[in-house]
Amino acid sequence: MARRSAPEKRPGFFRQITTLYRFTQEEFTWLPFMIGGIIIVAAALGVMVGFLIPPFAVWSVILWGVTGLLLGILLSLVATTRLSNTAMYRKIDGMPGASGHVLSTGLGRNWQASDTPVGVNPRTQEAVYRAVGRGGVVIVGEGARGRLTRLVGEERQKAQRVASGVPVTILYVGHGEDEVPISKLASTVKKLPKAIDRTTQAAVVKRIDSVSQSLASLPIPKGIDPTKARAPKPR
Repeated sequence: MARRSAPEKRPGFFRQITTLYRFTQEEFTWLPFMIGGIIIVAAALGVMVGFLIPPFAVWSVILWGVTGLLLGILLSLVATTRLSNTAMYRKIDGMPGASGHVLSTGLGRNWQASDTPVGVNPRTQEAVYRAVGRGGVVIVGEGARGRLTRLVGEERQKAQRVASGVPVTILYVGHGEDEVPISKLASTVKKLPKAIDRTTQAAVVKRIDSVSQSLASLPIPKGIDPTKARAPKPR
């Protein structure tokens, strides 16, 4: 009888913190100075509060100092986590598949998207991704804008044909005029005004999927491994 494979053991909290720190420091070498500064300032403020609050007592100063120290550790962790997101975007900027990774992980529950492109040029690796949410249908082009015209147009026609009346937004990822940087892609999509309810959203997803051609036989753009590029976050 075959043995059941043991469930994969997740890294512990402190190991996740270490991984997060190393990942972020690769992009921001001044990270340890920032962390040290936050902790020292917070602890000093805590001690100062202990001195200023009457009546003066040594135990009060110590208590407030420890409170400031813990607060500094918490603030430094929050700051490191925010910087890790920035580091992640810098690492994946310009990499094929980056848009799909951001759409599939950064939009939240109000949107449905996949890291698999709905349209792709196997030769040039230009790709088109799609997200459906309360803001309607969003089509995202990744690559040279001029070569994306046909792919984007096909996806737009497909969405308009099966979801009449639902707004279709076209976004191009890049740093040119009228393009969206990869770091702002998720926030740009989530800022779209609500146009449909959840029932309509589910119906649109089902209709679009029913007319979408399978891309299983097409090579998916390579160059980004989400498990390596994603900034690890402590739980």
